Amino acid sequence: MGIVAGLDSAPDFTRIVVCDADTGAVLRQGYAPHPVEGRPSDVDPQAWLLSLGEAAGGGLLEGVQAIGVSAQQNAVVPLDAQGNTVRPALVGGDKRAQVAAADLIDALGGREAWAQAVGCVPQAPQPVTKLRWLVKNEPDAALRTAVLLQAHDWLVWQLLGRPVRRTTDRGGASGTGYWSAATGAYRTDLVELALGHQAMLPEVIGPSEAAGTTPEGLLISAGTGETMAAAFGLGIGLGDAVVSLGASGSVMAVHPEALVDNTGMITSLADATGMHLPVVTTLNAVRTLRGTAELLGLPDLEALSELAMKSTPGSHGLVLLPYLEGERTPSLPHTAGTLAGLRRESMKPEHLARAAFEGMLCGLADALDVLRGRGVEVRRVFLLGAAAELSAVQAAAPAIFGAQVVVPQPADYAAIGAARQAAWALGVSQGTLDPRTPPAWQGAAAQILEPGEELAVGQAVRQQFVSVREQTHPNAFRG
Repeated sequence: MGIVAGLDSAPDFTRIVVCDADTGAVLRQGYAPHPVEGRPSDVDPQAWLLSLGEAAGGGLLEGVQAIGVSAQQNAVVPLDAQGNTVRPALVGGDKRAQVAAADLIDALGGREAWAQAVGCVPQAPQPVTKLRWLVKNEPDAALRTAVLLQAHDWLVWQLLGRPVRRTTDRGGASGTGYWSAATGAYRTDLVELALGHQAMLPEVIGPSEAAGTTPEGLLISAGTGETMAAAFGLGIGLGDAVVSLGASGSVMAVHPEALVDNTGMITSLADATGMHLPVVTTLNAVRTLRGTAELLGLPDLEALSELAMKSTPGSHGLVLLPYLEGERTPSLPHTAGTLAGLRRESMKPEHLARAAFEGMLCGLADALDVLRGRGVEVRRVFLLGAAAELSAVQAAAPAIFGAQVVVPQPADYAAIGAARQAAWALGVSQGTLDPRTPPAWQGAAAQILEPGEELAVGQAVRQQFVSVREQTHPNAFRG
């Protein structure tokens, strides 16, 4: 079929991979940082184009027949009626918008009303919340806003030469807070609730559809958000979950239907294949390990892992509830962490180190169980993030999660997912691929870890954690 490219416009950089359209083998790649210092909350989208041009330099895209675009989620680009940016894009976590999120929740009648409407409860980073912030803080800019695009929508539109038609995909749309994954439709009333007036929204096209063709004949696929692109690049399907270990943690899984969750713990996203991607977030993952390493005077997480391996499963009865920043899953926003089970024999550095790893993994297992409790099948868990390479994580995770754990080799999975989407759209346009079946690319190279004989031990560790959680925060998951 030829060669395709996937570009990932992340918060800090643009990465491009050029792949064989049939096998997914990476043939060449490019990289460029965004010309922006740090991670500001406002970014001129031209910065994304500049780094894209730099990453594609040196003839990187020569011979490419189709391009897919993945980009950071939650970035909203407000345009005026002529298609010019009204102000810089609102990007990132954007804690400025926390009050706006609470306003919106109240304005619609509470968390349950939002969950029923669009499958998620407004959070500070979401586009719908940023629109409410704009109205309150920059009313003139809000008034001039006539068109709303996300980062990947805007980049696709630019690559196509700014046509009249503007498009997005289900994955990107599902994170806005004004599109429902369950119904597959926009809730324009929620745009009006947030922005104070209607705005033009991009057309949501199917996973294998093309957004258009450039004047040079280059096919541009639908594009999607980074989370969906990474899942597609990893090749996850039904029965697979992804646990991402950042400072905070996230757990997502492929599911055939949208989940409506009135507690707001599940964010009901769509994926890049026509399926659904429910996500549960924890506020405390690797920050738990970093805090413990600092407390014990250790230089890095590798040293913490080595120390933890000198302890045994269960950490001699020590249990750390890792709610250091409060917690979202379970919903305990104002709580603190808890260290339980202190006895003279457990008061050793290695036991605290082990308890930090077990506490982090048990917190993520709680998030997995939120999905399992709603009928989501979890047979394999893909473990992502630098901390997934630590021996203490790999030793404990399969038995605590109660599933096979897959640790993929580090790679640019979002860019690879974008390239795979481009190959799909190209194949469909040429009549060689089914619009319902993506190209069967080789999966990620990975380590496979089985719970094996440790399963019973891991489940006992998990039960010890649950007992302390229930005692400290009764009915946290039922309240």
